[in-house]
Amino acid sequence: MDQRFCVNLSLVSEGCSNLKKQIQIAHLFGVPVVVALNVFRTDTQAEIDVVCQIAKESGACAAVPCHHWERGGRGSLELAQAVKEAASSPSHFRFLYDLQTPIVEKIRMIAQKVYGADDIELSPEAQAKIHYYTQKGFSTLPICMAKTHLSLSHMPDKKGVPTGFTLPIRDVRASIGAGFIYPLVGTMSTMPGLPTRPCFYDIDLDPVTEEITGLF
Repeated sequence: MDQRFCVNLSLVSEGCSNLKKQIQIAHLFGVPVVVALNVFRTDTQAEIDVVCQIAKESGACAAVPCHHWERGGRGSLELAQAVKEAASSPSHFRFLYDLQTPIVEKIRMIAQKVYGADDIELSPEAQAKIHYYTQKGFSTLPICMAKTHLSLSHMPDKKGVPTGFTLPIRDVRASIGAGFIYPLVGTMSTMPGLPTRPCFYDIDLDPVTEEITGLF
């Protein structure tokens, strides 16, 4: 181990709060959970053991240290076996909500059960959109939340498992062709439109200089 790195198992344990929550979220859907721990050279065996132990105590059917970045496919054989065994176990899959549930309640269930929010707060625009989609017969569509990936809340700086917050729904939009409704949470923005001609057509490798061209 590189001596520049100090081992602090209590910090490692505290840092697993989000991991425990993610396992809990997966269990809401009735599926078995396999945790893949990406092991780096600076990780000690004690740290690896702590994370795997916490994962299993939190309900994961397996927690596997993985070395694929270093050993390629051979470094993930144990993970593959664990996934195979989990996939072969009896399935108790269930959806988080019934599609017949009103749009507002579906959003609230996701906010409270998945993100841990106390409640949701709908902007006037979001309320108007929900009413419009309901009137048009789209209320049975599933919900896809557009939210920051940096936190379970709408606040990117709130790490771990935030509590005591209200999830603000700024707007609600619908992709009728794709078949889902997507609320915009907080300041979250959607992706810009993609060009009709993908940029990868212009990317190439110069066989002489071995330089990549067309990236910019």
